Amino acid sequence: MIIPYADLADDTLNNLIEYYVLREGTDYGEQEVTLMEKVAAVKRQLKNGEVVLVYSELHETVNLMPKQLFLQQQDEQQSAS
Repeated sequence: MIIPYADLADDTLNNLIEYYVLREGTDYGEQEVTLMEKVAAVKRQLKNGEVVLVYSELHETVNLMPKQLFLQQQDEQQSAS
């Protein structure tokens, strides 16, 4: 289930994004990217609709994922049903 990011308090959204960014382990190449820059980039992706906040009822977790990947997984689950 997609959670509208705008429904979350700013502190909650920031904490979720920081947690995601810190655990993702993405290599940004030779240039250093600060935590603030990474958080800002994810927020832009949320606002642009490229990334969505997803709640998993099965795992009782919240995660950020590319919207296209989420939609693809939804299609696969519906096809399997």
